[in-house]
Amino acid sequence: MGHREDLLEGAKRCLLEKGFVRTTARDIVKESGTNLASIGYHYGSKDALLTQAFVELVQEWGEKSGHHPEQEDTPGGSVERFHSVWARMLDSFEEYRPVWAASMEVVTQGERVPELRELMAHAQTEGRAGLTAMLLGLDEESLDERTVKSVGGFYQALLNGLMVQWLFDPVSASTADDLTEGLRRVIEAAGAARRDDAVSP
Repeated sequence: MGHREDLLEGAKRCLLEKGFVRTTARDIVKESGTNLASIGYHYGSKDALLTQAFVELVQEWGEKSGHHPEQEDTPGGSVERFHSVWARMLDSFEEYRPVWAASMEVVTQGERVPELRELMAHAQTEGRAGLTAMLLGLDEESLDERTVKSVGGFYQALLNGLMVQWLFDPVSASTADDLTEGLRRVIEAAGAARRDDAVSP
């Protein structure tokens, strides 16, 4: 690997061990076996490098918890697919706890570092598309912008909220069963409201 790749891998290890705020440029240099000048040359700043490292860690998590053969037995968009995807995601939360902890730091740094906010905005859009494709059983390339923003935004809000619950207290955080029951109840309530509207004079 070249310095660019070495820096990225070193930054990932630092993020997992020390988090976003506590990681210094010297930590990354020591971990990657490179030099301080390489950070500016390849990434512009330490924060930009750490953001890129964070995005890749989340992508790695997505690939690991993403499509599995058993999903073929659950139709895209079904309640069964919803349950299986969230169950698998939750199973991976313990292993990726440092990533989720780092995400909270990344969010708080957004106002301070404009380049970080721009990178995360782009990554957020990609994340919405990935979640939508996984849960609806579609190819990302087939998704239109409105679907990604609405459906993907809904799933992403659910993921972020679940992440916060889990970081604070994994024991009381919602399970896949809880989420699925909640979804069913929301669907039933919406259906009942629609029927009531239909029979109103």
